[in-house]
Amino acid sequence: MSPGAPKRTIELNPLSRVILDSVFRVHTALGPGLLESAYQGCLLHELRQQGCNVISEVVLPVNYNGVKIDLGYRIDLLVEEAIILELKAVERILPIHQAQLLSYLKLSGKQLGFLLNFNVLHMKDGIKRVVSGFKE
Repeated sequence: MSPGAPKRTIELNPLSRVILDSVFRVHTALGPGLLESAYQGCLLHELRQQGCNVISEVVLPVNYNGVKIDLGYRIDLLVEEAIILELKAVERILPIHQAQLLSYLKLSGKQLGFLLNFNVLHMKDGIKRVVSGFKE
């Protein structure tokens, strides 16, 4: 995008619906029990099929004393440069997983993220939505 071009406004709620529909499709197709990387690759593909601009493994530097330092943090999926998706394939979501997503939101300046645990029987039980510094 050129510097003079107007920024595209992203409506987060409709985009969230596209994301969650895609998450459910991937989980229905694959089921639980696979590695996180399988879900990440398939969800990346599914979201792109839905017309979303998605980037995987986005470098997330830490800004310390005015210096950006790459410490190895990576956003699993960033959708439309607006919504962070943090994927897991674990027995259960722990508070540290939610804290990780919250930190990623703060570091990136994004408002909305989803913590998605694919290792569940029913995907609805594996979704946590985190918004601008508070958990829902």
